Parts: sequence; C-alpha cells; structure tokens
Amino acid sequence: MVKLLTRRNNLRASYWPGFVDALSSLLLVIIFLLSLFVLAQFFLGQELLGKDSALAKLNSQIAELSELLQLEQAEKEDLEATIATLSATLASTQNERDSLSEQLAGIGAGLGERDATISKLNAELLEKQEISRKAAAQITLLNQQLAALRTQLSALEQALEVAKEREEESTIKIADLGKKLNLALAQRVQDLSRYRSDFFGRLREILAKRSDVKIVGDRFVFQSEVLFDAGEAHISEEGAKEIAKLAEAILELEKEIPPEINWVLRIDGHTDKRPISTAQFPSNWELSAARAIAVAKLLIEKGVSPNRLVAAGFGEFSPIELGDSEEAYRANRRIEFKLTE
Repeated sequence: MVKLLTRRNNLRASYWPGFVDALSSLLLVIIFLLSLFVLAQFFLGQELLGKDSALAKLNSQIAELSELLQLEQAEKEDLEATIATLSATLASTQNERDSLSEQLAGIGAGLGERDATISKLNAELLEKQEISRKAAAQITLLNQQLAALRTQLSALEQALEVAKEREEESTIKIADLGKKLNLALAQRVQDLSRYRSDFFGRLREILAKRSDVKIVGDRFVFQSEVLFDAGEAHISEEGAKEIAKLAEAILELEKEIPPEINWVLRIDGHTDKRPISTAQFPSNWELSAARAIAVAKLLIEKGVSPNRLVAAGFGEFSPIELGDSEEAYRANRRIEFKLTE
C-alpha cells in the first residue's frame, strides 16, 4: 500500500513541471503576439499617415484648380458683358450711318447750296464708319479671347476629373496596402513565434540543471553572479562556459531562420538599486551597459553575427523584485536575453 501511494505521488510530481512549461510557453506566445500586433498597428499607422499627407496635398491641388476655374469663369462673364456693350455701340453706329445716308439722299436738289453740309455729313459718316470698323475688330478679338478662355476652362475641368480619379485610386491602394501589411505581419508573427519556441526549447535543454537561470515572460534571465563578480564587467570562466552554450543555440537558430525574417537577440544588463561610483563605472548605467556589451562581444567571438545582437544597459531602473532585502537585490542583478524583431 505504501509503495502504491509513493508511485502515485511520483507520477503527479512528474506531470506538474510539464504542465507549468506548457502554460509558460502559451503565455509567451500570447504576450509576443500582442507585442507584434501593437508594432504592426504602429507601422500601419505610420504608413496611413504618409498616405493621408499625400491625399491632403492632392486635395489642396484640387482646391487650387477649383479657385482658378472660378476666376476664369468670372473673367469670361466680364468679357461677355464687354462684348454685349460693344455690340450695342456697333448697332447704334450703324443706325446713325443709315440715318446719315438717308439725309444725303434727300438733299440731292440743293447740292450747290449744301456742299458744306454734305462735306460735314460725309466726314461724320466716315468717322462713324471708322468707329464701326474698330468696334468690329475689337469684337473679333474678344471672340478669340473668349474661345481661348473656353479652351482653358475645358482643360481645367479635365484636370479636375483626373485629380478626382487619382484620389479614388489612392484610396483603393491604401486599403490594399493595409490588407497586405496585416497579412505580412501576421505571417512574420507566426514564423518568429515558431523559431522563438524552438530556441527557448533548446535553451531549456542546455540550461535545465541551473537553478540560477530562469524564464521571466518572453526572456531568459541569468543572475549576474553566474557571469560576473561583484562590481565587475569581466565575464568569469564559469560564465564564459554558459555563454558558449548559448552561442551554440544561437548559431543553430541563425541557420534555420530565413534571411528575410528580421530578428535580433537583445541582451539587457540590469543592476540592483544600490549606487556604485568608481573610476570605471561612475553609475549603474555604465556597469549594466558594460556587462551587456561584454556578453555580446563574447557571443561574437563564438561566431554569432554582430548584426543579430543588441546590447542595452538599464541600470537599476527596471527591477523585477521590490524591497531592500538581499534576495531582491540578487534577483534584480541580472542579464536578460530576448529574441525579438
């Protein structure tokens, strides 16, 4: 009976770690998908902002064309009014000319006595004819200007139609671009999530025996004591061995991930909140950054591509444990590895 109970307890204990690992992996995937969704919305917003600027510029050009069209129409109306005035003047002149002709015809009997009057009337007639000729020439010129104005108006209307068509095409292109971007981002999320899962799985196998290396969210966390002595940024011999194991997993990952997927391994250095002030490290910023850079350099020495690494120092400003206990200080002194875009 005792043996049976012991066997059941052992079976329950063996199931629990696997259940915890499964929940952790699921949580990592969810958090990563949410992060990439936020990034996707940000880049899509930037793209749509650029398209909105282009549409605003196009709308401004359309407004300018509309204003020019209104000005041309007002000028056309002025020209038409001028033509009407000149036409009335021409009609009046012709009427006066006809009246003078009738007067000349009626005074044929008294030519001798009215030569002076006839000369004067002839002069007036010639003057009226000259005015009539100039008015006709001006009307012809105005008609030509009116025809040219109508041609310009027609061209402006065509340009306005083309601008409207381009605006509609731009709107359709923006919608298509948004759909394509969402599809591409979703595919990248799936691909990177799969490779991250494989990478974390390998690291779990490599570092399974270490209690001072754990997973927090979507990151692998090394306690600083694993890699560095207190207040130092030089990696210890034991720490170098652990980084070498990590480098092997990264090199395998580089071979598997297609080159079109943009990924990096971010190395974050963190310290506890106790201040440091030495000639080499005036503050915790310098110490955390130096430690992250030291890890990156060692990975590069082991063959990892430099363009796949990012080193960052956070100082004491991103703690994972609050309080002033030694346990909190130890938890906050850490190096984190995060696979991201």
